[in-house]
Amino acid sequence: MKNFTVNKISRRDFFKKTGIAGGGLILACSIPSAAKTGGALVESSELNAYVQIREDGKILIYSGSPEMGQGIKTSLPMIVAEELGAKWSDVIVEQTPEVNTEKYGRQSTGGSYTLYRNWNLMREMGATAREMLLGAGALIMEVPKSELEAVESRVRHMKSTRSFSFAELASLAQKQPVPNKDALEFKAREDYRILGTSKSQVDSLEIVTGVGDFGIDTKVPGMLFGCYEKCEALGGKVVSANIDEIKQLPGVVDAYIVEGNGKPNELLDGVGIVGTSTWSVFNARDKLNVIWDESQASKASWSAFEKFAVATRKEDSEDKINVGDIESAISSEENTILESFYEYPYVSHLCLEPMNCTAHFKKGENGEKDHLEIWLPTQNGPRFQQFAENFYGLKKDQLTIHIKRMGGSFGRRNTNDYVSEAIELSKRSGRPVKLTWSREDSMKGDFFREGGFNKIRGVLDSEGKLVGWDEHLIRADYPGKPGFLTGPWPSAFPFNSVENVRASLSTFRVDTPTGAWRAPYSNTHAFVSQSFIHELASEANRDHLEFLLEILGEPRWLEPGQINALNTERAAGVLKLVANKSGLSKKPKDQGRGLGLAFYFCHAAHVAEVADVSVNDNQEVTVHKITAAVDVGPIINMSGALNQVEGSIMDGLSTMIGQKITMENGRIQETNLDQYPVLRINSAPEIEVHFIQSDYEPTGLGEPALPPLAPAVANAIFNATGARVRKMPLTDLGYRV
Repeated sequence: MKNFTVNKISRRDFFKKTGIAGGGLILACSIPSAAKTGGALVESSELNAYVQIREDGKILIYSGSPEMGQGIKTSLPMIVAEELGAKWSDVIVEQTPEVNTEKYGRQSTGGSYTLYRNWNLMREMGATAREMLLGAGALIMEVPKSELEAVESRVRHMKSTRSFSFAELASLAQKQPVPNKDALEFKAREDYRILGTSKSQVDSLEIVTGVGDFGIDTKVPGMLFGCYEKCEALGGKVVSANIDEIKQLPGVVDAYIVEGNGKPNELLDGVGIVGTSTWSVFNARDKLNVIWDESQASKASWSAFEKFAVATRKEDSEDKINVGDIESAISSEENTILESFYEYPYVSHLCLEPMNCTAHFKKGENGEKDHLEIWLPTQNGPRFQQFAENFYGLKKDQLTIHIKRMGGSFGRRNTNDYVSEAIELSKRSGRPVKLTWSREDSMKGDFFREGGFNKIRGVLDSEGKLVGWDEHLIRADYPGKPGFLTGPWPSAFPFNSVENVRASLSTFRVDTPTGAWRAPYSNTHAFVSQSFIHELASEANRDHLEFLLEILGEPRWLEPGQINALNTERAAGVLKLVANKSGLSKKPKDQGRGLGLAFYFCHAAHVAEVADVSVNDNQEVTVHKITAAVDVGPIINMSGALNQVEGSIMDGLSTMIGQKITMENGRIQETNLDQYPVLRINSAPEIEVHFIQSDYEPTGLGEPALPPLAPAVANAIFNATGARVRKMPLTDLGYRV
């Protein structure tokens, strides 16, 4: 009989020897689109992400929100990594591999709300993974879980030098019970190691080295290249075209007359061309001879809209907001009435990357279903799924969607017009097709920010206090779809802060498509309202800052119970901070130079800005500096936050100075950058940004720093010259930059 020696080993060695430790952890947090609670359906979280700890120590975090330059693909994973206790250099970020709202939640972005709506979910995901890793560490090290911490991608024993990497603990962690989310404890802000720091966007290296994953970079084996010609007057239908001649041109594979469904956000009538290169099909399009039936096409005219606005009276409008007794305030002999007329134009999104999409429509054979594979730069993958079903009869299992990074959007890539054109050309050719729009296509076929006019009256009492606000908005009315988010909104400042308020609306038919444009409604209403508040302060001989603070009143939420509502204490905070940092109370010594203040609240963000502007005798405007104060709660990525504020200010200034879209006889008049100038680098001002990092939940920054820019510059020009700016762009008033 043989003798056996039995050696005792610790649980830690047992786990290591038996392979329970190591091997990777996949933590999936599936977020359905709706959950049952008490028998009723309630809205669920919008985003789902997966955390995967790989054997090599790398930590994969999926991002479900499309990236268009706003940095959300970096910010959301930073929250997960912070709560997880990961080292940021260990993190790999990828876009979710499919559009699946049942698995990931709502996979869309817009309205600067992605961060706000996913803050708690991201913290829960990171904290859940951390607790499971700590549980695994407690088993292996045979110590209480309370003596462990997760730091720099390791679980460490705080009373000794022992530690294990996340990768070593991953398999055992996967077997731990998932903690109840209500029992999770989140890090205090003072303990953050990742949040609040500056991190380059996770795709930065690929972008600057030219290997980024934008839609326009898509390459598919065997693909053709396509373009699509539409009538310049919206709604024109193809009568005939020289298709046979086009087919004979070099590099052209085929050409088609396409009948659309008449919807601008889907598929319009046109002529499609496919060929061996984008250059070939663009050259062929130049030789197209299309006869259009324009009997039902748009006759939209900006000049006619202007004439209507000037002639329109308040009596011809419809009241949308009526609070208090504005008529009594206006008729009181003790009060002073001030009236003004403001104008702002249509503007284009001007995405740096033109509209594009690559599609491969595979016709089902032998009883198989049709299938569409698509490489899609979009803000809203689920919306495309619905379109594919409604327009092409394709169910979700017949779609393979690759969400691509967007080279700009801010609302433009919410529609499926360019997408449907790519699908149509692939369907007809039987091959994958990458459709690309030209710069002219992208400007003529935009869904513009709507232009409009405001006739506005303010009422001041004998002490110079604002006691009445009467605003008459004159807006375009697109047939079957009223103007896009142009209000008036009862929750907008100062409607929600004045005791006697009336806002009325008149409409004029303009058959030019409009859509979401960076900070919808706010981008125009801020110009009107914040410039006019300065007019009122000047009329009352009041200090502008003091006047604004008085309107805001005592600290309170202006919509009780709405956490994303205007908070007057936070508003006062950014106003006082920007006044202090900009030296607002000190009048510039140079003649023709002034400082202008503006505040606006939108997208759950409180922002105040001061513009330092000079104007010489030749009406040349120089914007020397913009100082901004921002309260969006704790900053997630300082680099990204600065980028968004600075970008919003530059975008707002560029738009204010010289950008204007007009239309006559249904045709867009400005079709390229020679007619639609962009701010040049030598005209860019210095920008100084100050954040108030309050303990409120963080909100987004893609849009809210843009609206205060125009009124701040307008008010500065008045303080420098005594001339009011009541119209955009500045070039329409004779100013030069």
